[in-house]
Parts: sequence; structure tokens; C-alpha cells
Amino acid sequence: MDVAPTSPTAPSKNTIPINNPADISVIVIYFVVVLAVGVWAMIRTSRGTVGGFFLAGRSMVWWPIGASLFASNIGSGHFVGLAGTAAAGGIVIGGFEWNALVVVVILGWIFVPIYVKAGVVTMPEYLRKRFGGNRIRVYLSVLSLLLYVFTKISADMFSGGIFIQQAMKINIYIAVVMLLIITALYTVTGGLAAVIYTDTLQTIIMLVGSFILMGFAFKEVGGYENFMTKYMAAIPNDTININGIPVDPKCYTPREDAFHIFRDPITGDMPWPGLIFGLTILALWYWCTDQVIVQRCLSAKNMSHVKGGCVLAGYLKLLPMFLMVFPGMISRILYTNEVACVVPEKCKEYCGTEVGCTNIAYPKMVIDLMPDGLRGLMLSVMLASLMSSLTSIFNSASTLFTMDIYTMIRKRASEKELMIAGRLFMLVLIGVSIAWIPILQSAQSGQLFDYIQSVTSYLGPPIASVFFLAVFVKRVNEQGAFWGLVIGLLIGLSRMIAEFAFGTGTCQKPSKCPKIICGVHYLYFAMILFTATTIIVVAVSLMTKPIPDKFLYRLCWSLRNSKEEREDLEAKDWVAEEQTDDEFDEEKQVSCWKKAYNWFCGFETKRAPKLSEEEKAAIQAKMTDTSETPLWRNVSNINGIILLAVAVFCHAYFA
Repeated sequence: MDVAPTSPTAPSKNTIPINNPADISVIVIYFVVVLAVGVWAMIRTSRGTVGGFFLAGRSMVWWPIGASLFASNIGSGHFVGLAGTAAAGGIVIGGFEWNALVVVVILGWIFVPIYVKAGVVTMPEYLRKRFGGNRIRVYLSVLSLLLYVFTKISADMFSGGIFIQQAMKINIYIAVVMLLIITALYTVTGGLAAVIYTDTLQTIIMLVGSFILMGFAFKEVGGYENFMTKYMAAIPNDTININGIPVDPKCYTPREDAFHIFRDPITGDMPWPGLIFGLTILALWYWCTDQVIVQRCLSAKNMSHVKGGCVLAGYLKLLPMFLMVFPGMISRILYTNEVACVVPEKCKEYCGTEVGCTNIAYPKMVIDLMPDGLRGLMLSVMLASLMSSLTSIFNSASTLFTMDIYTMIRKRASEKELMIAGRLFMLVLIGVSIAWIPILQSAQSGQLFDYIQSVTSYLGPPIASVFFLAVFVKRVNEQGAFWGLVIGLLIGLSRMIAEFAFGTGTCQKPSKCPKIICGVHYLYFAMILFTATTIIVVAVSLMTKPIPDKFLYRLCWSLRNSKEEREDLEAKDWVAEEQTDDEFDEEKQVSCWKKAYNWFCGFETKRAPKLSEEEKAAIQAKMTDTSETPLWRNVSNINGIILLAVAVFCHAYFA
């Protein structure tokens, strides 16, 4: 098939696409507005306490929470990865997004009420209250931080780098370092409130920009019917290797089931049982137990705002199928030879990697189809999605480090010291992220989104299993949870290490990894790993002593409404040191520079009012309150049911 002509505004190969006044102005305005919103959030919100900095003072309403959940989830890895995988395999990857419509309801209606009643700031802290002991808490904190670096931060920075290289032809290190400096600046200074408000702005920009691009893309192919016909005929011209051997047609011909979400359970690239059950396990880990997501819900004013935020995030998750998956497939139609290339030497010429160029599907459309100004807006969208994900991860990672690791080292650290430690840890995380770029550049094979999901399938299911059992099975204890996590991790790592050692292979050169290890689809592997972990946790728990109820009130589903006072399994790790009068007398004589520094970092310079035990108890009761007014509870419940119905309809329509 001949390649469709590109838009007349498409820049030539040697010019820098984003090098005109209109595009540059849009990008500059975007950064100014984002920083202004960040500064406004700094001034408006309480950042002088751990609760204020890490949970936005429990003052957030539903719409910024929903927007922030969506923006935290949709990074530039989604734009590049979803579009690229769709260009290669069709709409099935959109099922990964629609699965979340069900799981956000489970998050808002089941998991968050338990976390709020438990009065926790981090997920490892919940496990410590539920099981006692520190080994599970430390294990989960360290594993979560590693997962952040190797899947979330690395994938977002790599995909952002692909886009910036395509658009501006500048060195990837310079681009990423500039992005990280701006991102870190308002995360380090503003805390969670600044992150949530800027996320809301990013979401609006993301949706506007990607809707415009979708319009251009469908106009170019002549509507949905033409899109379906042309995609099935999008076969590249070069299908013979340099040495004269023809490539197997299945490597470059669009799949017959490209427009179906449910595919054959044995031969399908995404088998339908894996898509329903395996993916739900990964979603349970990501949406219901991951610090980045849950932290946003814990910042809500009350449970109605939590549920409203979850429902809004669910409705927004309907959109990636139309805003990223379909445009990725259209990119294959418009630039068949480049996006669908199969001859390694040609691919190297088009995008710098021999295994395929599907990752350039979305960036190429932006650069070739968008007129000046709008192209700048779309680069801003990519930067917005990249920065919103990174800010969320940086804030949550620093929360994990500060509340779960640092408080064990310094049991009587002041709030000021904890917040300084959290901010310094963000800088360390940024250093590690920059150091990871060269490894990513050499590991850009295959589809990015598949890489993220497969790594998650090997490491996430044991965590999902332990949280699920912690909430629903009262009999599960610390020994069971710990050994389940450890053995589950070893099983997952054995598959992951084998896959990386042998390589994932390509259509033309399949991996030499033994079938017994790598032959099981990663979504099926997630199901097996979840089941194995669950059996281990329950078996070990039944062989050891149960935890008495007095330690479990309001920590698991069957005891969620109990009114009795709960005893902590262990003493609290961290106790805030009260500042002495001398310290406040010193504050009175501080210089202007010191005052500016204290304001910038959100440190309180006025003495907090001394609270009586009754006032402290009242504040604690407010922080752990899950009551709702009947009207808003009914509104939330109706919307939750509608969202579940929409999820069923979407899956059935495209099945």
C-alpha cells in the first residue's frame, strides 16, 4: 500500500520542528502558568506540618482529586506506549485503561474507608498497624521505591525523551535535566497540595491538546469507517531483509483481531482471561495499594469527595482509547513504512533502533499533522503528562522514605527535620533517575507499554495478594504475610531475570528463553503468582497464632465499624518533638533571608497552639471519620453504579 501523504505543514527531515515563535510562545506561557499555579498553591495551603505537606491537610475536594488521579496515572509513557502498542497490535491495549473503571470503584468504596479509619499516611504504615513488626513495612517501602525508579520514572523519562528528541532535536540529557529541575522545584517546595492543583491544570491541557490531535488524525484518514479499512491494509513496502530473506508476513501484517478487545485464550497476544483476571490483579496493586494513587484519596475532605474523585478518574479513563489508541493506529496508516517497519536496517534509519519504530507513532503525528502553535501546545501536553507523573511519584516516594524508613532511624525527629529529609531524598531520586537514562537508551526495544506491564506482572501480584488478604481475611498474620511476600518476590524475580537474560525477542528472532519459564503469558503469570502467594500467606497464617481482635478494630473489613479502642501492635515509630520556647525566641531574631527560606519551604515560624488531650482526640477523630451526608452518599453510589455499567458496555461493544 502507498503511504498516505502527510499534511502540508509537515516539517522536512532536517529542520527542527519546534523552532518558530508560535510554538515557543505557547511552551513559555505553559511553564509560566504551571509555576504560577504551584506558587498559588504554596501560599494558599498548609505546608508546615507532615499532614499538610504529605496529605494536603485533608482538605481536597473531589474534582482536583479525580484530575490528579488521572494525571498521575497518564504519563508520557501512555502517549508513547499506548499509541505504539496500538499501532502494532490494535485496540486491545485500550482494555488496560478500561479495566480501571471497575477498580477505581473498589478503591473508593472498599479500600480507602479502611485506610482512613486506620489513620495512616502511607501504605507500609497500614501493613505495620495491621500485622505489627517492621520487616514487612521496610520490605514494601524499599520494593515500592525500586518499582518507581525502574518502571514509572524510567518509562516516563524515556518516552518524554523520545518526544523531545523528535520535536526539538536536542540532547536528551539537557532536556530531561531541565524538566526534572522544574518538576522537582514545585514538588520540593509545595508538597502534595501544589502537586494536586498543578495536576488539575495538566489534565485540562492534556485533554484539550489530545482531543485536537485526534480530530486532525480522523480528518486525515476520512472518518472511523475508512480508519478501520485502511488500518487492515497498512503493510510496509520493505519486507525483505538486506541479505535477501523475506520477512514472515505475520510480522508486518495487521492482526485479524485488531479491532477486538477479547482475544483467543491460547494464541492471542492478549488472551481474554488474562485481560479480565490477570489485569485486575495488576490494577488492584496499582490503584488500591500504590502510594501515588492512595495518597491523593487520603487528602480528601471526606468520603464523598473520595468517591467523587474516583468516579471522575474512572470517566476520564474512558478517553485514552480514543485519544491515544486510535491515533496510534492512524499513525500506522499515515506513516506505514516508518511506524510498521520490520527490516532492522530500515528501522535503525527511521528511529535509531533495530527492533521496530512503533514508539514514534504518536510523536510523529504531532510533529507532522499539527500547525505551528498547536504543535507547541502538544509538546506542552507531553511535558504536562511527564511532569504530572514525576511530581506525583517524587512526592509519594519522599513520603514513603520519610514516614517508613527515616522515622525508624530517627525516632524523635522534629516535623521540620522530617520535611527536610523528604525533600533531600527527592534530590537523591532525581540523581538516580538521570543516571538511569543511558541504560534506558540501550533498552528501548519492543513496545514500551508491554515492558511496563510485564515488569509489574512479576513484582506486583504478591503485594496485591497481601493487601487483599489484610483487608478481607482477619485470620491472616505477620508471619504469613511476610513469607508470602518473600516467596512471591523470588518467584517473580526468577521469571523477570530469565526474561531479561535471554531477551524478550522479536517476531523475526524469538527469544531463546525456555518455554516452561517464559512461555506463559505475563498476564497468566500474574494470576499464577497471585494465587501462589495467597495460598502461602493463608497456609503459614493457619499454622501460626492469630492476631487478637483488640489489635484489629477498624483495620479489616469485618471489624470496620467497631467502636472499641484499638491497641497498637507496636509503639508508634515517630513522635513529633515539640519546639521549645528558646527555639521560638531565636525565630524572632531571624534575618530576612531566613524568613524567605522558611516561607519557601513551608516551615512554620509561629508556635503552634498547645492542644489539650481532648482537642488532639477531636482532631484525630476528624482525620479518621468516614461518615457521609445521606444526599452525597446516594449521589456517589449512583455514579459508581453508572460507571460500572459503562465499563461493562464498553467491553461488550468492542469485545
